[in-house]
Amino acid sequence: MSEYVVEMKDIIKTFGQVQAVKNGQFNLRKGEIHSLIGENGAGKSTMMKLLYGMYPINSGEIIIKGERMGEITPMMAIERGIGMVHQEFMLVSELTVLENIILGFEPRKGLRLDLDKARADVRKYIEEYQMDVQLDKRISQISVGEAQRVEIIKTLMRGADVIILDEPTAVLTPQEAERLFEILENLKSSGKSIVFISHKLNEVMQISDRISVMRQGQYMGTVNKSETSPLDLTKRMIGREVFLNIEKDYGKVGEKILDVQDVWVSSNKETSKIRGMSLSVRAGEIVGVAGIDGNGQSELVEAITGLRKVEKGKVIVCGKDVTNKSVKVIRGAGMAHIPEDRNRMGLDRAMSIRDNLVTVRVDEAPFSKHGILQLSAQDAYSEQMVKEFDIRPTDYHLPTSSLSGGNAQKVVVAREVSMKKQLLIASQPTRGVDIGAIEQIRNTLEKAKKEGSGVLLVSAELEEIISLSDRIIVIHEGKITGEMMASEANENNLGLLMMGGAKGGAEHA
Repeated sequence: MSEYVVEMKDIIKTFGQVQAVKNGQFNLRKGEIHSLIGENGAGKSTMMKLLYGMYPINSGEIIIKGERMGEITPMMAIERGIGMVHQEFMLVSELTVLENIILGFEPRKGLRLDLDKARADVRKYIEEYQMDVQLDKRISQISVGEAQRVEIIKTLMRGADVIILDEPTAVLTPQEAERLFEILENLKSSGKSIVFISHKLNEVMQISDRISVMRQGQYMGTVNKSETSPLDLTKRMIGREVFLNIEKDYGKVGEKILDVQDVWVSSNKETSKIRGMSLSVRAGEIVGVAGIDGNGQSELVEAITGLRKVEKGKVIVCGKDVTNKSVKVIRGAGMAHIPEDRNRMGLDRAMSIRDNLVTVRVDEAPFSKHGILQLSAQDAYSEQMVKEFDIRPTDYHLPTSSLSGGNAQKVVVAREVSMKKQLLIASQPTRGVDIGAIEQIRNTLEKAKKEGSGVLLVSAELEEIISLSDRIIVIHEGKITGEMMASEANENNLGLLMMGGAKGGAEHA
């Protein structure tokens, strides 16, 4: 009897001309957390989708609990105890939590649904693994962290004892991530086996028993957590050291290019309403906005960029009053925008990489002339962006849906930064991307600043805010609780202000 509940040997998988996995190897023991790491596009998600039966393999061998699988479908994987929580949740937003959990596997009493039995069954998992969810709320009414717990309960209800988590913390706050780790430890203690796909090395070192590394579709080895370090893992992932601390250039700042004056903005959540906020960004500086997710960051960005109505106050971009103007008008005034949700607001995943790169300027020279598209100019620009921003795969005619999350983010960053606008709004620019891409995106923002743009940076990563910003503004429940130079900031004094500490609280932290 093998010591492994899952074995994947010599896996090869191609998509057309692209070889996504060249030499895939992976195994999983009962009752362990085994992390699979690599850069965006390294093949780690593809490997696990092959195990779950979402794609057929070209060659190689998959063995589940001693059974060699000639072919595998998602239903076959579920029947053999494999469950997968995808990076993009597979939930129906207008159904309740309970309805989503039992969807497709509804218990019945005769011809009728047995909702009492369903509720009792779900309660067992909630209590055993301490997963707090609200069964009668719609998915659209719950937090991202709670939605993820719903996905985990779904896999358990279907009998999973092997659970694959694809980039599970990409959209979680630090507090939600810690709650997830507690749940994973509970699952492991009960004998479940966890595959944790990630690129966040601090989290991998915290949660893993073993760690496997992939680079450009190839298996680079497996190590015990006790025998490695973040530096060692980085070198295995990328082939070189990575430097996330930016060498800041404290040049002279220029004129005010963003002026938010006593702005009030509504929200569905009381804690997210903007209440009389004023802030500014000058040319040649990065202003960071720190705060716990859900305290008005999204509403502030949407108000500035024309995606949400301003109830009172003014938004001035490059000297022009753009309050409640259209996105097109605000962009024309001198703004570029990296949105926090690349899939919902940054990309059309059905369109090609090239079309997404040129979409906001497709009616401008050199991409069109007298109303006629200039495809050669679009191709030349796309080829330049793919090379400059290391977008993989490099075929810009592929649909953006074929890209990993991190490479999709690079498309958004490349498009917005290359326009060289005077104001760049960067909202969660490194969310869900690997350590190599984080380094590149951070350097890109610093370069934009050095070239004279003003950058408003919103990030849930305090280390990123401190590393990149010149000035930092902290918000709590829609109000500014403090402002300081980045040189004065640390996680303690920022954390106090993020929890509602009064202005000047930095001195008392």
